[in-house]
Amino acid sequence: MKKNLENIAARIEQLRNELEEHNRRYYVDNQPVVSDFEYDLLINELQTLEKKYPQFLTDSSPTVRIGSDLGQSGTQSEFLQKLHKYPMLSLSNTYDKGELSTFHERVIKLAGIDVEYVCELKIDGSAISLTYHKGMLQDAVTRGDGEKGDIVTENILKTNSVPRFLKGSGYPEEFEIRGEIFMPWSAFDNLNKIRENNEEQLFANPRNAAAGSLKLLDSSLVAGRGLKAILYHYISDSNNFTTHSQAIEAVKSWGLPVSGYSKTCKSIEEVFEFLDYWDSERKSLPYPTDGVVIKVNNLQLQSRLGYTAKSPRWATAYKFKAERALTRLLSVDYQVGRTGAITPVANLEPVLLSGTIVKRASLHNLDQIQLLDIHIDDYVYVEKGGEIIPKITGVELSRRDINATVPSFPSECPDCGTLLTRVESEARHYCPNFKSCPTQLKAGLLHFCGRKAMNILAGDATIEQLYNKGFVKSVSDFYKLSANELLQLDGWKEKSAERFLKSIEESLKAPFHKVLFALGIRHIGETTAKTLASHFENIDNLISATKEELTQVDDVGEIMADSIAGYFANQSALKLIEELRATGMKFSQAESQARIKSGSLINEVIVISGNFSISRDDIKKMIEEHSGKNTGSVSSKTTLLLAGEDAGPSKLQKAKTLGIKIINEAEFMRLIENN
Repeated sequence: MKKNLENIAARIEQLRNELEEHNRRYYVDNQPVVSDFEYDLLINELQTLEKKYPQFLTDSSPTVRIGSDLGQSGTQSEFLQKLHKYPMLSLSNTYDKGELSTFHERVIKLAGIDVEYVCELKIDGSAISLTYHKGMLQDAVTRGDGEKGDIVTENILKTNSVPRFLKGSGYPEEFEIRGEIFMPWSAFDNLNKIRENNEEQLFANPRNAAAGSLKLLDSSLVAGRGLKAILYHYISDSNNFTTHSQAIEAVKSWGLPVSGYSKTCKSIEEVFEFLDYWDSERKSLPYPTDGVVIKVNNLQLQSRLGYTAKSPRWATAYKFKAERALTRLLSVDYQVGRTGAITPVANLEPVLLSGTIVKRASLHNLDQIQLLDIHIDDYVYVEKGGEIIPKITGVELSRRDINATVPSFPSECPDCGTLLTRVESEARHYCPNFKSCPTQLKAGLLHFCGRKAMNILAGDATIEQLYNKGFVKSVSDFYKLSANELLQLDGWKEKSAERFLKSIEESLKAPFHKVLFALGIRHIGETTAKTLASHFENIDNLISATKEELTQVDDVGEIMADSIAGYFANQSALKLIEELRATGMKFSQAESQARIKSGSLINEVIVISGNFSISRDDIKKMIEEHSGKNTGSVSSKTTLLLAGEDAGPSKLQKAKTLGIKIINEAEFMRLIENN
């Protein structure tokens, strides 16, 4: 029983790690590698396990939290952020009409009467929230992590799709309208053609292109990206509407862009008719859509139905099943992942699917190849949900050539030649040579730099250049980099190098549990790293821990214990830790807590605005050292506004309106010096 629970805990941790990685690639990097359908399968498996084994459920699970586009590397981190007045949640979704009927039955049970729905095409773009004050756009904020987002007002105005000023009359003094920023197919094709000519990496799909364009620092570049908006959710404290459809009609009359394809449905049967119609007709639309959103029309009933932690109970999304095409499999490549996992990828005869030409498809692992009975030169069915890397779902055996051969799965790593291994309880083959396998090394470097690890401003392209030039072969090499070396990278200038080196310096402040997570030990995710750091208190205790001692830790089973013990049994790993220790990196809980100098600012939530005699980063550091918390925007939770020269007038006004104390730099210094 204990071993079974350990395996379940390991699978849950593995799923969370995979989902966090997919969230990062989707929301932060705008370079997803799995379809929405494959992502949903993973999230559904995790939800099922957490429901069956609630002892393993945590508040940080991807089933509880929505994905976040905050904390991005490079230029994106320079956007100011704002707290959402109302959380921006995600939608539950289904691919099955039976589940949609179950949703309808739950709504009917609470309403006690027939319910009217509004069906809207689900635009595959990037979520945005617009606030209008006295008829003028006050700010535009991305979804972010659902609680706060990046302010991208100037970029939104450059789209020429969202007006700065409303027209007409009847709008409240202040309201919020949410929707989607998207890129039409024509603009997407044009952008990728330009990037291809410039030998730049192509965007995987219009959604990623829209999200990336929305975060450009130079707003003048946004104007040429062809972005459009469709708005679909009105929020106001002084709501005079009784239905969602009334609100959207009013929004349209004020000059805001709304969908021309929504429909009010009197029954679930009408909803199904709408779904069937658009499952076919969506292919003729000038922009990408991957489903339909079904909303309860009555706003009072919406309020009664309420919300879960992650999504509203009064709305759901029906996802269209992926399109399928038949094409010939030409060959199979074998790719190496960060942890050494070997993934087979099929090379296909080019075929048109979901508006793009498909040449490659994932085969996942050897078991999948054998299950599908795939042969080279077979005609295979390919599906592509969400316009990402497609997958092979079947073989047309009637067209198999008599000379077709079974793909030869490698026994050695295709990158470094090391003999592959396979853990009995796992489906994947692995390359165990994590210390010198090039692909694993580069992926490990990227993981080390991640937002939840050391938060160093390095993406795929930067890592590739640093590795290829021989500047960084180990994570410890980051701490030896010079500005001269960085200026040798393509496109890098003095400011880029300065910002990068600053992020490396700041990374040394990362607490022990983040350092432990950054090491990239297989099966050890963010949650387990925190648990281990708390239990063992320092790296030396963890290194010397026996397998029995490791399995005494909550949620650490035999698989995880073997992985931890195996990692620290490697002399290369121990050498790396000593190299990192020499940089001043924190390898104990005590070191992580050492930077707290006093509790003088405990319970203080401080917003900084304006210019000071020292840098804003230094002021933020002081706030943390004296137990305070720094946030980017004024809200009811703010306790102090620290105002320097040229402080933002909107922040000053909002602080006065909310009765928040405003202090200057001298008063702030006295607060902390007294302690």
